[in-house]
Amino acid sequence: MRNLQLLKITFLGTGTSQGIPVIGSTHPVCLSNNPKDKRLRVSIMVQWDDNTFVVDCGPDFRQQMLRANPEKIDAILFTHEHADHTAGIDDIRPFCYRQGEMPIYAHQRVIEQLKIRFEYVFATKNRYPGAPKVKINQITNEAFSINNKQIIPIEGFHYKLQVFGFRFDRFAYLTDIKTIAEAEIDKLKNLDVLVINALREESHISHLNLEEALQLVNVIKPKRAYFTHISHLLGFHDEVQQKLPNNVFLAYDQLEITI
Repeated sequence: MRNLQLLKITFLGTGTSQGIPVIGSTHPVCLSNNPKDKRLRVSIMVQWDDNTFVVDCGPDFRQQMLRANPEKIDAILFTHEHADHTAGIDDIRPFCYRQGEMPIYAHQRVIEQLKIRFEYVFATKNRYPGAPKVKINQITNEAFSINNKQIIPIEGFHYKLQVFGFRFDRFAYLTDIKTIAEAEIDKLKNLDVLVINALREESHISHLNLEEALQLVNVIKPKRAYFTHISHLLGFHDEVQQKLPNNVFLAYDQLEITI
């Protein structure tokens, strides 16, 4: 890999689409007082040198930005179009007011969905003057570069929906996947850190469960793995962590790692 600057990864959110606690739930994990059991919708921030990038921009984006407090965001990469990954796009406005257009990187299908859901953001005529502005960068399953950093898309499937994960140097981030082709797994060799979704113990139609996530970790063989996109049904953070292999960890909100 090229350009191996030190990477800092911040887990902005590690929860499933409803977050934890789930609204109105009396499940014991939702009632937990452990901060590690409280999870916003899934997203990460990746930083190196003077660069700051966010992967996904869900409905908790404003809260995540207030507590992470980055000075700027250079771009947002989208894994797919589901609301828990895109619904916070209006809250990029403070960054746009300071920086101008926000570059976004996504599959063409995702961009078209964003244009439907957030028409005012993408309008070219009669724009509302306070609307956020974006600069569209359509990506395919080919490597691309941002600020001299090569980023490698990793294609998986969320049931039947195509999603992208991303590899930055020896770090890779995959969320909301259920299946992944062998050719894509080959892109994940020699990782220091793999982040991957592990929803719960019970099987799920569109997400890896804990057993499947562990099996994939054993195939990819990163030095360390972190699980994200976690449901309250997986259990209490501390209890689940005790059952995991020594190099596998449950991520939690505001966890920071350096690679």
